Amino acid sequence: MRLLIKIWPLFVCTAIWLSFAPVPDFTDMSEAEMGRKLFFDKRFSKNYNISCADCHLPTYAFSDTTAFSKGFEGKITTRNAPPLTNLSGRPYFFWDGRSPSLEDQVLHPIQHPVEMGMTLKELTKRLKADKFYVKWFKKHYGKLPDANLAARAIAAFERTLETGNAPIDRFMEGDSTAISFSAMRGREIFTEKGKCFECHFTPDFTADEFKNIGLFNGKNLNDSGRFSVTKKTEDMGKFRVPGLRNVILTAPYMHNGMFKTLEQVIDYYNEPAAVVPNAINRDTLLNGRLNLSSQEKADLMAFLQTLTSASASRK
Repeated sequence: MRLLIKIWPLFVCTAIWLSFAPVPDFTDMSEAEMGRKLFFDKRFSKNYNISCADCHLPTYAFSDTTAFSKGFEGKITTRNAPPLTNLSGRPYFFWDGRSPSLEDQVLHPIQHPVEMGMTLKELTKRLKADKFYVKWFKKHYGKLPDANLAARAIAAFERTLETGNAPIDRFMEGDSTAISFSAMRGREIFTEKGKCFECHFTPDFTADEFKNIGLFNGKNLNDSGRFSVTKKTEDMGKFRVPGLRNVILTAPYMHNGMFKTLEQVIDYYNEPAAVVPNAINRDTLLNGRLNLSSQEKADLMAFLQTLTSASASRK
């Protein structure tokens, strides 16, 4: 009893202090910070089961670790979830390039019948039911929350996912110790004998073009890619050339995730016809063999490892 009498004033003082302590104003969150919150919000899926982050994992440069992701009902998607880092300079999105902006890109998986299964009307209703979202959207956008404004915020978050200061960046800035001698040799193979630089150039190692690399045969490999958007015969089997930054984190590879490792990717490019002998409309750049030796393959692998930034893996 004496102990209670002694500590009771402490409880009273603490209660008084808490009553006057400032309450954090979370409406001060920036647009990108709000976008991050929305990116992890599971109410974006029909059954409150998944968020954007469930298929774009921060630890893996915001890609998935499986060839195909699971949608809100456990059904499987038909294309590999691409990474979301270094997208701010891209002119179009998705493997087939059907989306012209990050804001538009956000809305596609939300409405996809396999991925999140929502309607924009229902999503808007859910956002308006959240008092915090209502307060934040009114303060920052001057409007009640809706699906399009949510996409704007998420796109702002995605634009912050730029990565740099990879070993290759430090090497190009003059630090000759930033990469190994093997990686230096691999860089020469990448730009010359391997012909990788023909499609993977610019600071993000992509030309933002569509190429048919030979993964379409109309049979077991029947995703027509860019053709589904343009309906042009010459686009049959073409897919957007992805950037290679953070590539060691984003396995499996290709639009269908058919290669589990970068070593398999290198083996494929060394002799595409040996893996897919009856490809339709394959780019002429990939005709024939590169004739890479085991050492050259190892060197090329060493170079690809230098393209990944420490900041690409996030919690």
